[in-house]
Amino acid sequence: MRASKPHEVVAAIRASERVVALTGAGVSTASGIPDYRSSGGLWREHDWTTVATLSAFRRDPDLVWRFYRERLAGMASVEPNPAHLALAELEARGYLHGLITQNVDGLHHRAGSRDPVEVHGNLDRAICLRCDARVERAELDRRLACGEGAPACDCGAPLKPGIVMFEEGLDMPTLERAEGLARSADLLLCCGSSLEVHPVAGLAPLAVDEGAALVILTAGPTPYDELATLRSAEPLAELLPAICALLREPGEPVGRRSV
Repeated sequence: MRASKPHEVVAAIRASERVVALTGAGVSTASGIPDYRSSGGLWREHDWTTVATLSAFRRDPDLVWRFYRERLAGMASVEPNPAHLALAELEARGYLHGLITQNVDGLHHRAGSRDPVEVHGNLDRAICLRCDARVERAELDRRLACGEGAPACDCGAPLKPGIVMFEEGLDMPTLERAEGLARSADLLLCCGSSLEVHPVAGLAPLAVDEGAALVILTAGPTPYDELATLRSAEPLAELLPAICALLREPGEPVGRRSV
């Protein structure tokens, strides 16, 4: 499939009434957050079986938290990049009707996206597997500062990072929200996702089966490229702002709605 140009994506957005975005790690790489599987990816530098599985957490929560303390410290100065800001602008201007993200960095929130569906959780919180308590970032930081091991819940159990680990199922209400958005879309805009991690990857063919057009904007190949009506590997921190700039030009979109 030939590379698609920004104006072609703009035409598809303008012709659509319900555009939904699905984002992955490629949206955040321009903010300095590594992806997972590339040559410099997170799982090339760390053994995910020892720090990112539920069994690893149950076996040695202190070891797991040493890894996530480093991740939280590394994210302290990270800011949303132009790709995050462009998606927030698309939503604010009524072009984007929902955003599903596989990312756990919270940057869509900080960029201004109103209610991103965070299917893999968020590092800005922790949860207790014993009593289901949730601890948000400010309190989590306070508890992390109390010692070097895993932070403790009020019930005495070690808190778990608020992300979905390997061997864990997704939160069903969150997954159902994501599936509902995918089913309702007439255009699914996949940004920065390899579309390899299930069940979220299955949202792309689900949307297509329901009649949506599929636009894939990501650097590497995906299993669903054959289903895509448009495909681009351009850097998202350049491509998405270019799309927003073109949408600011005259030409009333079919899909614009007041927000």
